[in-house]
Amino acid sequence: MRDTTKHQGLRNQLANVLHKKGIVDEKVLSAVRKIPRHLFIDSSFEDHAYKDKAFPIAADQTISHPYTVAFQTQTLEIKEGEKVLEIGTGSGYQTAVLLELKAEVYTIERQHELFKKTSLFLPKIGYKAKRFVFGDGYKGLPENAPFDKIIVTAGAPFIPKPLLGQLKVGGKLLIPVGDGTQIMTLLVRTSPKEFEKHELGDFRFVPMLEKKN
Repeated sequence: MRDTTKHQGLRNQLANVLHKKGIVDEKVLSAVRKIPRHLFIDSSFEDHAYKDKAFPIAADQTISHPYTVAFQTQTLEIKEGEKVLEIGTGSGYQTAVLLELKAEVYTIERQHELFKKTSLFLPKIGYKAKRFVFGDGYKGLPENAPFDKIIVTAGAPFIPKPLLGQLKVGGKLLIPVGDGTQIMTLLVRTSPKEFEKHELGDFRFVPMLEKKN
């Protein structure tokens, strides 16, 4: 697993591109500069690893555009030590970004092929989540709730109620909602029974699927 000065230079260029697109959180940009994204995708795509593109990974899934990862992370305003639930581990790149921000990360993946691959890969390059779970993201992780932040990295046809219930008062859930094109939706829990809802534009994600045993 090689990470060269050329790769580091390409990461710096990518961070500059993201900054021009509106990513201004320096901690997020610093994570982009540090994390070797080329290791998260097939080596045949390595020349494109630091372009703002999505790429296929195992199990018919994708690694999201760097802008999408950065946008979601910046929107959630992750603070050091916060308890964050990630729905859809995928390649683990978003997981690594959250860990670079020093969050306590709990992550769920429903594709067993990806779960096995990513749960072995991330520790090898120095990233260790608090919990790495093979399970159904629609159900969240009630045994570890409540969470400060919840991030969903797949397109959901609706907002799962269990996720809302696992959010602390003052906490934030960020989820792309819809079929085909999704609306990035931010929900802020303002009281035990009340949420503020903000719609933040159109994005495209792979569908969020329920776990099948």
